[in-house]
Amino acid sequence: MGSETFLWLVRHAPVDGVAGTIHATDAPADLRDRTQLEALRGLLPRDAAGYASPARRTVETACALGLAPELVAELGEQDFGNWTGRRHDELAASGGEAYAQFWSDPSRGRPPDGESFEDQVVQVRLGLARIGAGHATLVVHSGTIRAALCIALDLTPQAALRFVIDPLSLTRIDRLATGWRVVSVNQRMA
Repeated sequence: MGSETFLWLVRHAPVDGVAGTIHATDAPADLRDRTQLEALRGLLPRDAAGYASPARRTVETACALGLAPELVAELGEQDFGNWTGRRHDELAASGGEAYAQFWSDPSRGRPPDGESFEDQVVQVRLGLARIGAGHATLVVHSGTIRAALCIALDLTPQAALRFVIDPLSLTRIDRLATGWRVVSVNQRMA
């Protein structure tokens, strides 16, 4: 095994809040899907180090999976700046040119006082560099997982945004001595 790292990337449970909202970091997780949580827990390695973004929903999901995660800020969701806490339909109706322009190129687009997906890829690369050899379970966000896939597959950020990453899904990638390997993407257990 040596310096190889086996990453078990879990997207957090759905947010317990209004659908269609760009949720803040303090948004709680909806942990009612016990069947999915238990099925997912059964697939995760028992000897893995645990990590999560500092967002409440990732920490709550990690705890529901029996993990005591180390928090890694660089594994956080993309910062949507002034749009955080607002609904997409509201922004589409009243967000003006900035909202429409953002969606014309979401990999490079930057919300007011926020960051682009390209910025998130840079941050996730730094976060992944902090994960040592062995098995590691990371409870993170859909954007974080897309950024990790962007890095592993050497994709453009725009191409990486095409991946669907569902709540409580498992994505497996390995950092080997010879490069990255993708084992599975968006695996659902129940």
